[in-house]
Order: sequence, then structure tokens, then C-alpha cells
Amino acid sequence: MSNPILKLNILLLTAFIFVATGIAQTKSSQQINLAGTWNFQIDSLDKGVTDKWYNNQLKDKIKLPGSMTTNGKGDEISVNTPWTGDIVNKSWFQAAEYEKYRQPGNIKIPFWLQPTKYYSGAAWYQKTINIPASWKNKHLQLFIERSHWETTVWIDDVEIGMENSLGTSHLFDIGSKLRPGVHRLTIRIDNRIKSFNVGGNAHSVSDHTQTNWNGIIGELSFKARSKVFISDVQLYPDVKNKQVLVKVQVNNTTGAANEISLALAAITSNPGVAKLKPLTRNIVVSEKETTVELLYPMGNNPLLWNEFHPNLYEMQVELKQQKQGGSDLKNISFGMREFSAKGTQFMVNDKLTFLRGALDCASFPKTGYPPTDVASWTKIFKTVKAYGLNHVRFHSWCPPEAAFTAADRLGIFLQAECSAWANGSKGAVIGDGLPLDKYIYEESEKMVKAYGNHPSFVMMTYGNEPGGKGLVKYLVDFVNYWKAKDSRRMYTTAAGWPQNNASDFNNMPEPRIQGWGQGLASIINKEAPKSDYDFTKIISNWKQPTVSHEIGQWCVYPDFKEIKKYDGVLKAKNFEIFRDKLDENGLSMLADSFFMATGKLQSLCYKADIEAAMRTPGFAGFQLLGLSDFPGQGTALVGVLDAFWESKPYITAVEYSQFCSPVVLLARLPKMVYNNNEELVVPLEIANFSNTAIVKTPISWAIETENGEQLFKGAFTNENIPLGNGIKLGVIRQGLASIKKAQRIILKATIGTQTNKWDIFVYPSVVPVTPDEVLLTQTLDAKAIEKLNQGGKVLLTLKKGSVKAEMGGNIKIGFSTIFWNTAWTNSQPPTTMGILCNPKHPALADFPTQYHSNWQWWDAMSHSSAIKLNTIAKDLKPIVRVIDDWVTARPLGLVFECNVGKGKLLVSAIDLLTDQEKRPEARQLRYSLEKYMSSDHFNPTNSVTPEKIQQLYK
Repeated sequence: MSNPILKLNILLLTAFIFVATGIAQTKSSQQINLAGTWNFQIDSLDKGVTDKWYNNQLKDKIKLPGSMTTNGKGDEISVNTPWTGDIVNKSWFQAAEYEKYRQPGNIKIPFWLQPTKYYSGAAWYQKTINIPASWKNKHLQLFIERSHWETTVWIDDVEIGMENSLGTSHLFDIGSKLRPGVHRLTIRIDNRIKSFNVGGNAHSVSDHTQTNWNGIIGELSFKARSKVFISDVQLYPDVKNKQVLVKVQVNNTTGAANEISLALAAITSNPGVAKLKPLTRNIVVSEKETTVELLYPMGNNPLLWNEFHPNLYEMQVELKQQKQGGSDLKNISFGMREFSAKGTQFMVNDKLTFLRGALDCASFPKTGYPPTDVASWTKIFKTVKAYGLNHVRFHSWCPPEAAFTAADRLGIFLQAECSAWANGSKGAVIGDGLPLDKYIYEESEKMVKAYGNHPSFVMMTYGNEPGGKGLVKYLVDFVNYWKAKDSRRMYTTAAGWPQNNASDFNNMPEPRIQGWGQGLASIINKEAPKSDYDFTKIISNWKQPTVSHEIGQWCVYPDFKEIKKYDGVLKAKNFEIFRDKLDENGLSMLADSFFMATGKLQSLCYKADIEAAMRTPGFAGFQLLGLSDFPGQGTALVGVLDAFWESKPYITAVEYSQFCSPVVLLARLPKMVYNNNEELVVPLEIANFSNTAIVKTPISWAIETENGEQLFKGAFTNENIPLGNGIKLGVIRQGLASIKKAQRIILKATIGTQTNKWDIFVYPSVVPVTPDEVLLTQTLDAKAIEKLNQGGKVLLTLKKGSVKAEMGGNIKIGFSTIFWNTAWTNSQPPTTMGILCNPKHPALADFPTQYHSNWQWWDAMSHSSAIKLNTIAKDLKPIVRVIDDWVTARPLGLVFECNVGKGKLLVSAIDLLTDQEKRPEARQLRYSLEKYMSSDHFNPTNSVTPEKIQQLYK
């Protein structure tokens, strides 16, 4: 028979141990802050539930808020790490060149940023809590702001429930039966993809971006509520009628009818605004859940919310029990805002707007998870606005509340998504009757309940680029469901596809200058440089607004100085691999130059992409991928900002906002390269998506030299510029005959404080005759070799496609920089990143250039092949270099010189002869090279045999 005194002593000792092992819990009268040290245990064998770990003290320690990784918990990274996310290019696992990075102690992966630790599975978190006596008979709740992700809770040995939302807080109702005193709180978190598959690439869970972390972040607290309390408030602003429909959900846990009063008051901190009258209603609530609807007048002149004036109100909702004396209070921030469509464009409070957007793909290198504080999100969104943007799409994830709060305050339009990218990979599909179908509805309901009052939350979709046989019907039904239920925002089937008339707007990839898979057939690579095209034909098929999906994707070379910034849980081991490759090929001294030169080309590509969107009448907006780098999917360095949302040195926010802002001047240039016997005829337009029409503001234009000398100028008058785009200001007509020398000129247009500019290249229509001493040839034939043997000079200009594959002919060269990256696109052309040269090299004296690609190099890149310089001679330094993909980092050239026998040879992989009468750039470059070869500056240092040169071409 057991000893009751001994049993009591054991229970008291156990309680003491739990109190002693937990840190002192921070309390307010109605809340206990649970942040601090918790007991912890990894459950890699899934034994915890069966063995009832909630009945025992866990063996390890961990700090919350935080993740296993931020606490140094989990497994070391290895070749067998069970990553969450597709790995399209398997070369790291197989190729000999990566063997050293597969060795224990030197694991370096190129797919994404590498976490210091990794764990996939169940983990247990435990803490002793002390419920105060004053909470007796209160309704208790456990609030977990963000858990990743499936969360099961026990109080002592009683299972409370499970939550698995990826985009909202986890709230557990404990009820009113928990007695005051010491209790054991145990939480099991499982970060594996289980019954519902959102897709391993979804940024809500993927290692491509935020990582598939295990842990709890943000607020973590125990709360005491009155037994009759406000469980939810939803506000529906009615701008036209100057009122707000207020829906208050009241939970009555008493089991009896209760008389309550509800008092509403909308207040604002804006000075000089008339105080609004409170509204009170007395109601009897008898059901467990009762929704009370009230209309709250907002006065004669309510402040409106938009991107320029993000005016906010706070609705104070107070509940009082008439007899029992209990009370509850909720304060909800909101804005008087209507987001709607007028034809194919968006309206905010009946004013035309244009979405200039970027993606947030959940990349947080310091922590591996998103911030939950307003200050962090304010910093990000202030940067977004500094670069002229007003919109952020959260790609296949939903951010914490702090992001919406920051966006509200700054006037940023947000598109949130239900945490899914069910693209068909590994069984992740939508609309085929799998558990994900139900989960998306549940998740969307939770998101709208949690964030629906935020005026910044203007768009919602299931997620990204879906797959599945039944996806169209499912997604159309989903859109129709939400359109009927909540008109505070607009809905579309999915980001990317399918397009359907049921959607409030399209989010489609077609309006862009380079599409996935287009390669060298894209606008920017196939068509000669110009800025007079737009996407009118593409969007004309639709009656609703079209927002272009993931435009841009223009890469820049890695900045290896950035590696030191990765001092958190994610390390840039991918950058270290790329740096090693550059060093192995003897090019490490050019790392900074490659970074800056490709950055300048990247900026040029983004300017072309964004201006094409801004030129398109009736267009609704664009979403860049992205303003900041995307660290995953093989490493996609597509940002003019790094993964920390910090600027890169090759373009400033001021420069970027010249072509991306509420007001943008636009020049419809039919071409970027002219002969000086031509006339420049350029229609000038404006996109005005500011807060108001522009009235009686001077519009001027000027053409300047590189040195700032003004060559020509003019002005237009326009009494009134309404909101919209495609608004014609006038036509610039300017003869170029006075420009005698080849040069880059800059066209500038200005209205008020806003300026935009375009580089134009002008060449003499007739070039001077160079001396006959240079032999021009397209093959190193007997005549050319004889010329060299006699000490002569030869210019070898190779035909496009004539370079042998092994010598560089198989390299997919083009004008633009790399799209997304080569690993994820199966090496979509181009696989090069523009040119690098010394603009002061005498060979280029009559072919004006910067150190990087500009529009005048489009012709060269379209009529050339790359040459692997190390197949010709060691340490061969070219006059014009091609920048290779950072994954291969080969030394590539377009123009180089060498001694052959007694003579001097200059090799141009650019075809300077074919159709040269139609190619002023080629004519001018040939002249510049021949003039150089006829001068004393032509003194090659490398010597090469004729046979080596002949091996170059077919």
C-alpha cells in the first residue's frame, strides 16, 4: 500500500523543481510574458507523444523567442541534410569540382544561404507557469505570435489542442477551469511537411529563403480574459458614406445570458481633426459567440488613407458587463480606404494609382525567420519607398502583424498570400481534393481575421504559380468566395496563373522584356535598343487590371565583401564557393570590377523593364523579382539591394527613383544609336500617379555631353497633367549634324523636382580612312600569316558562330545580364553578364564607352562569340572582356591582341564586317581598332603561334 505522506512530498518537490528551473515569469495584471529560458528536447525518433514527454521534465534548455538554429540546436550540415525545397541542379552532389565542399568540416552548399544547424522533425518546449489567484474563474488563453509550425499544447497532462497556421498567430483557449498555482506548459512543434503540402519551395517553409525553422518568435504569453470578452473586431470602411461598419464578435463563456454595453470611439492623433462622438449600444448575449454589427459615423470630412497621406484612426471598442462588472477593451488601427478597379487600372478612394512593386521572399539572414517588431519592417518599407516603390508582394507567405502595421503607417500596398506554392513538385498541387485545398480556405480565413483591418492589406491570393488538374475551378471558386465575403481588398486566382475573368485583377508574367525561357529571343536581347514599345497588346485581352508577375530578375555578380555581413545563423557559403572558382581561374583581382560592371548593366535592364511598364496606357502595375537579392534557388542575385535590404554602390535610391516613382518622365526613343546626319525625333510622355494633377509646371529637356556640357535644350508647356500615363508632352526634334565626334550624349527631361535621363550614342556618318597597313580578314589564311611573318599588322574579325565550342563558341552570349541564374533555368541564355573594359584604352579612343555595357554594346554582343582566353595563352589580358557566369567564372574575351611571329595581331570575336552599312556601332568600333593598330600604342605583350589562333575557329 502506498504512503500518502511520501506521495505528497514528492509532488511538492516536483512543483518546486519546475518553479526553480524556470526563470521568473514577467507578469501584468492580465498577462504573463513567457519569454526566457525553457526546457527543451529534440524528438528525432517521434517518441514524445507515445512516451508522454509532457509528464516529465525535458532535459535540455533553450531561449524563446527564438529558433533551434538561433540556439545552436540541431544537426550539422551534411550531404544527407533533408532540405525543404527543390534542388534543380544536382551537380553539387555529383561533380568532382564540388568534392572538396562535400567533405565533413568543409561543407559548403551553392543552393542557398547555409544555416549553422538544421533540424526537421518534432521538438518539445516546456515551462513552469504560476497562475495567480486573481485569475480564478478567468478565461485563459495561450498566445503564440508565430510558431513554425504545427503546434500542440499540453497543460500538465491535458492536451489543449493543435494549431498549424503558417501566417497567423496560434491562439489556444485554455478555458476557466485551470486552478491558480503551478502548472507545466508543454509545447510540441513539428516543422515537417505532413498532411497538407504547401510545396517545398513555398517561402513560408523553404530553405531557399527564411529556412524551415523550428521554434517560436514574437509575443509568447498567457492571458486572462473576462468570461465575456471581445474575441474579434472587423472594420469595414465606407468612404462614400463616411462611415464604418463595425462587426464585434463577443464570446460568452458563462453559459448564461449576459447584459453588456459596447462603446465605440474612433480617434486619430492628427492635429486639428474634429473629435468624433462615441457610440454606445446595450445588448444581451446568450450564445457562446455573438456578432454585433454597428454603423459608426466618421464625421463630415474623415481623413482618407493612401500612399501619400497614410492617415490612420484607432477604433476603441469597450465591452462592459452590466451586472457582473467584467470588462474588456480592444484598440484597432484602421484607415478610411477603398481599393477598387476602374477598367484596367486600380483606384484608391476613387483616385487612379499604379502599383510599383517588389517581392518579399522571406529572406532574413541574421535569424532565418521574419522579424516581429515594427521597427524592422519600417526600415525595410522606408527603403522600398526611397527606391520609388509603393507595393510589396509577399511571395507564398504572409508576414507577421508588425509588417502590416509598418505598411499602414508608411502608405505601402501589400499583397499577402496563403503560404503556398503548390506547383506540382513532390505532390504539392491545388484543386485535386488533397488536404491543402481545405487548408487554404482555413488559412485565408485566419489571415483576414488577423490582418483584415489593416488598410495596407489590399490584395490576396492562394499563393504562387499553381499546379494540379483541378486548379482552375478551385481557384475561381476561391476568388468568388472571397469577393462575396469581404470587399476590403481585391483577389486573384494565383500569382502567375491562371488568368480568369472571375479575378479582380491579373497577376501574370507576360508583360516584361525578358520572360522565363525566352533567352536570346527576348525584347532586350533580340531587338535593337529602343524605348518606344509597351505592353498594350498583351493587356488588351483583359477587362480587369493587370499587374505583371516577377519582372526583371536581372543578376549582378556576387559582392564577396558582403560575406562578412552574414554574421547570423545563415552563412554565405555559396559566395565562398564562387569566390574560390574565380580565384582558381586567376581572376580574383577583378572581383570588384565584375561586381560594379554587372551592377551597371543590371540597372540598365531594370530601367528598361520598369519604363516599359510605365509607358503602357491602362496598365495597373508591376512586381519586381526583386528589389533585394534572392538567396536561394541556386543563388539569384537579382537585387540592387542585398539580402539585408541594404544598398549596393552602383546605383543610388535617387538614381533608381528617376525611372521608378509616382511621377516619371518617359522618352519614346525609336533607337539609342544614331549617325550624326540623322534627326533625333523623340516623343516625350509622362506617367503621373502622384496625389493630384500637375498644374502649370514647366517641362524642360536638354542634351548634354558626358562632361555635362549642354549641346541642345528646349521646353514644353502643359497647363494640366491629369493622373494617368501615356500622357503626351511634346516631341523633341533635334538635328545632330553639329556632333562631329563619336560620343555618348545624355538626354535629360525635367518637371518640377523629377528628372529622368537616357544615354544615346552618336557616330559620324562617314568615318575617316585609316592607313592601309592593317590587313582585315575573317580567317588567319596564308595571306594573313605571310603579313604577320613580314612584321605586319592583322585585324582578325571572326564571324558570329565560327568560334569552336571548346574555345568558347558554346557560351551563350547576349546583351543583357543573366536572368535569375543559370543553375535554376537550365542555363537560359545569356549565360554572360556584359563587358568589362578600360574605357581609356587607346584601342577604344574613338569608340566611346564606360567600363561596363551600355546600349552601344548591344550590336557587338549580338554579333559575336565569347573566347576562352586561357585556351590561347596564359594570363592573356583582353582589351574587351566578357564577364562569365559566377558559377563557372571563366576568363572570356571579345577583343585581344598578341604577337604572332614578327607581326602583331588583334583578334575581334565581334563580327565587324557583316552588314556593317546597317551597323554604325560596328563601323565605328572597326575604325577605332584600326586607328589604334596604326599607332605606336599597338604593342602586344603576349606571343602566340598561328596554329593557336587557327584553332579558335571552325
